[in-house]
Amino acid sequence: MPARGWSATSRGLFAVIVVVWGLNYLFVNFGLEFSSPLWLATLRAAVGVAGSAVIVALVGRERPLDRKGRAVALLLGVPNITLFFGFWFVAARAVLPGVAAVVVYTYPLWVALLSAPVLSHRLTRRHWVSVAGGFVGVALISQVGALVGTNVPLWAILELLVAAVAWGVGTVVIQRRFRREEMLEANFYQLLGGTVGLLLLTLVLAPTPTPSWGWQLGVTVFWLGILGTAIAYSIWFDLLGRTRAATLSAYLFLVPVVALAASAIVFSERLTWLQLVGVVLVLASIYGIGRAPEVSDSPDEPRAG
Repeated sequence: MPARGWSATSRGLFAVIVVVWGLNYLFVNFGLEFSSPLWLATLRAAVGVAGSAVIVALVGRERPLDRKGRAVALLLGVPNITLFFGFWFVAARAVLPGVAAVVVYTYPLWVALLSAPVLSHRLTRRHWVSVAGGFVGVALISQVGALVGTNVPLWAILELLVAAVAWGVGTVVIQRRFRREEMLEANFYQLLGGTVGLLLLTLVLAPTPTPSWGWQLGVTVFWLGILGTAIAYSIWFDLLGRTRAATLSAYLFLVPVVALAASAIVFSERLTWLQLVGVVLVLASIYGIGRAPEVSDSPDEPRAG
């Protein structure tokens, strides 16, 4: 379990991530009433960069990145921010927050699969069973629209899966490349690179309409940018520097639980029995990965460990 050996402070910070990231899904859907998906994603990333810069300045840098490290972090912003935020926010137009969170949080399944070739973490039988169960769950969620006439279009599910894969790729490469004391600054640069990518994508693909500014959009961008990105990502990367990616990521199964509960209250989101079975399978598989034994094919730990 990732909580094993953690201080009470670390556990509390992880709880903050779970709640903030769970509520992010509601704020994304709310923000889409005042902004196009790509502009909202760009605003979130840009405000996150500004907040992250303040955090790095206040906390300091234990081990400053060299030029190559900064370049790698900037490039990793493409999968971690540009693709992840972009595909997720576009899909959110057609999917309620609860289901969106469940599909995006197949992310730990992708991290587990990618950890084998990238981090030399051998997958056990429990890993494979968990991964298989998770994908069966996603299949149930994605096909339910055609089966029972609900509004869950396949294209939106596929976009959410692309977002999850992109985030998974960025996570394992970052843990492979950066040490714990480099993580905070690496987070800033990957946010910066991802923001530039989103801005270019927005200007090319969807420059209009521009956001309709008001206090509603301001609150949304503050939550997504400061709480959901600058603060939550800083905590996440600090924990990632001390815990294996597959194990830590698996315990994010709590995030879609928060999103589902909040969406049921705010948006009256209800699941059919097939969707519920799919959600249970996904959450159980993610938890199963977190409980699976950690085995490495290499005697050396990943650089970030």
